[in-house]
Amino acid sequence: MNQVYVDPVWLMHIQKPARYIGGEWNSIVKDHDTVDVKVALAFPDVYEVAMSHLGLKIIYSVINRRNDALAERVYAPWIDMEKMMREKHIPLFSLENKCPVRDFDVLGFTLPYEMSYTNVLNMLDLAGIPVFSKDRGDEDPIVACGGPCVYNAEPMCDFIDLFFIGESEEAIEEMVDIIKQWKAEGKPGGKEEELRRLAQIEGCYVPAFYEASYYEDGTFRSIKPLRKDVQFPVKKRVIHNVDKVAVDDMPILPHIEIVHDRAVLEMFRGCSRGCRFCQAGMIYRPVREKKESHLQELAERLIQNTGYNEISLMSLSSADYSRLPELVDHLMDKFQNRRVSVSLPSLRVDSFSIDIAKKVQQVRKSGLTLAPEAGTQRMRDVINKGITEENIMEACSNAFKNGWSKVKLYFMLGLPTETDEDLAGIVDLAMRIKNLYHDIRGRYDCRITVSVSSFVPKPFTPFQWMPQCTVAEVERKQQYLKKLFTDRHIRYVYHDAKTGYLEAVLARGDRKIGQVIYTAWKKGCIYDGWTEFFQYDRWMEAFEECHVNPDLYANRDRDEYEAEPWDHIDCGVTKDFLRKEWRMAQRGVHTFDCRRKPCNGCAVCPALDVKLIDYEEENTHEKTVFVYKQR
Repeated sequence: MNQVYVDPVWLMHIQKPARYIGGEWNSIVKDHDTVDVKVALAFPDVYEVAMSHLGLKIIYSVINRRNDALAERVYAPWIDMEKMMREKHIPLFSLENKCPVRDFDVLGFTLPYEMSYTNVLNMLDLAGIPVFSKDRGDEDPIVACGGPCVYNAEPMCDFIDLFFIGESEEAIEEMVDIIKQWKAEGKPGGKEEELRRLAQIEGCYVPAFYEASYYEDGTFRSIKPLRKDVQFPVKKRVIHNVDKVAVDDMPILPHIEIVHDRAVLEMFRGCSRGCRFCQAGMIYRPVREKKESHLQELAERLIQNTGYNEISLMSLSSADYSRLPELVDHLMDKFQNRRVSVSLPSLRVDSFSIDIAKKVQQVRKSGLTLAPEAGTQRMRDVINKGITEENIMEACSNAFKNGWSKVKLYFMLGLPTETDEDLAGIVDLAMRIKNLYHDIRGRYDCRITVSVSSFVPKPFTPFQWMPQCTVAEVERKQQYLKKLFTDRHIRYVYHDAKTGYLEAVLARGDRKIGQVIYTAWKKGCIYDGWTEFFQYDRWMEAFEECHVNPDLYANRDRDEYEAEPWDHIDCGVTKDFLRKEWRMAQRGVHTFDCRRKPCNGCAVCPALDVKLIDYEEENTHEKTVFVYKQR
């Protein structure tokens, strides 16, 4: 087992050396010489962000529960650490055993966000692994990727050997089995044979076995398989029963404060609310809840194994968990005397329960966070938000009557069909909430924060064909709002327009974008998701040098029937459904949540042979009956 030596004296000269020393409580350290398959789990961002990612924690737990495999962590070094590593020729190493990443069988990246792509290249380079997959030899590890960004994998195809599409807990175990067998046989056929075997795993996409073509004007034409024994299309993997899925009930406790420094309890997967801008709501379908009794057991284990004083109830739309009131009651009764608080993320306005909000804030009081997304009812109908202004005002009224004085409101700017009147509605709504507080409390000490992000059209949404507003138009809209926000009790914050523009290009890009990503990285672009490091001008230089027009990806109005770079990926939701939703958006027609209403025909359940799982409560003859609903 090779190990990297890092002199502790060197770490004294960099920020937060605890990011690199490992040895955290609950981390798992195994002897490399006693296992068959070694996996380095990588996250292309700094320690504080990476340690907060639930998906990576789950995969870490899945692999390390096996006796024949190990998983170790590696995160992007911060700027100062990278400089020292390059100066002293220290290769990228794992936290658990300080082993060079290039010595593992698999280097598996999580891709949570398009703006982390250059960090992937930078980490490969630091590890001494060829950046381009075509340049890697049999002794280099397989470079794999999972996460939401792989639903359009094409921009990263030049650099990645294998993509896991969908929920990968089961696929990861199959990968370990295949690599173990291939190694036991003496590695026949080298890396190509290894990849060929891995390509047989359902939901695994090996881009080298597929070919992309383009029209003369440079627009994408099609992708076709180069072999008969690969999947086409590639269907996402889905966990049918989430109560049986592996959980990380012994999460690693960080040495330093991280972004989400608390225990996390995943209540269910999927969301069928159908917000038309939301990629997660489409690609993670269907809804599959965990049993309340199972969640109670998990919560107890999490607190016992970590000592955290806060447990966060996490899912795409947490307030939609059918047994939430009962679960919160149990957790509060269980943990209140132990000074353990329960928290919920941003609540949907229509499912807001002041009783639940009051309960979870008995231990620790915080502000109220709501996401109306749009300022007018017309726009909320376009995006299928499913809430009215009456819902919003009622939620705020209940909150103010019960002691809340801080409200954070999330909105989007640049949505399809949006007008300046819709933007002005954001200001008008915030002012009405402020005045409502005064009417109820008789004071003007309410603090309202309005956070406005720019809309990014994403694959597998009804808005995937829509053009994004130009940078100039987004900036005009931002300044238009800024002039309207004149009240000192309302704080207005907005996101950088240029970052949103590049995100749209990368989200809807094809394989030609890969060369741009490489060129931008060579120009020094890393940590693009961090405002202080984002170098827009260098990215634009990279597009020009590669003769790629980014406007064709971000700002072009696409035909509903043209081929898209992600068409060979099957998330279960059909294109016909997305087209129907776009037409309903244009008419402002609401599509109901299918959880307790008739099927909307997205096709994900029959296409993937998976059933919606929803636990409801029915009071019959004075007794409670739990209904397990499958369709």
